[in-house]
Amino acid sequence: MTPRPTYLPREDEDPGVPEALGRALSRLVDQVGLDALVVLWIFPPLRKGRRERGVLAAGCGSDPARQTLVTLAWTAEETGKGVTFETRYSEEGEAPPDRLPRIMEGVVRRARDVPGSPERIELVGEPDRIRSLLTELDAPMPEVFREPESLREPASAPTTSPAPTREPQP
Repeated sequence: MTPRPTYLPREDEDPGVPEALGRALSRLVDQVGLDALVVLWIFPPLRKGRRERGVLAAGCGSDPARQTLVTLAWTAEETGKGVTFETRYSEEGEAPPDRLPRIMEGVVRRARDVPGSPERIELVGEPDRIRSLLTELDAPMPEVFREPESLREPASAPTTSPAPTREPQP
C-alpha cells in the first residue's frame, strides 16, 4: 500500500481549503512553464479550520549543472462569501541540482511551523506527472494543458446530410 502523501489532510486534522494546493500548483506551472520544471517539493500545508497556507518549491531550468530554485507561497481562506486565495512567487537563487535536496532539508530544520518534510516529485521529461497530480488535487489545468480555442472542435450541432442531387442527363 502506498503511503498517503503528507500534503493531503489526514482525517483527524482541519480540512483547510481543499482546492488551495491544486490552485497553487497550477499557478506555479503557469509562472515557470511546464518544460522548465525539473523537481518539485510540496511542503505539507498548515491548516487551521478553513484557513490554509503553504509553500511549493521547485528546481527549474535546462542547464544540467545549475537549477534555479523558485518558491510559490500561498494563503487561502474559505469564507461565507467564497474563497480568498493569494500567492507570492519568488526566485530564490541558483545551485547545482545535487545540492537542492540538502537546501530543502535545511529549510525544514530551520522552520518552526513546518508540519513535516516535503514530498519530492521528479518531473523532468514527465509532463503527465504534473497532469495526474493536478487531477488528483482536482485543480484547474494550467494554460499549457489547455487546448487553444482555435483547435477545439465546435460544439456538436445537429447534423443533416445534404439532399442527394442528380446530375443532369445529356
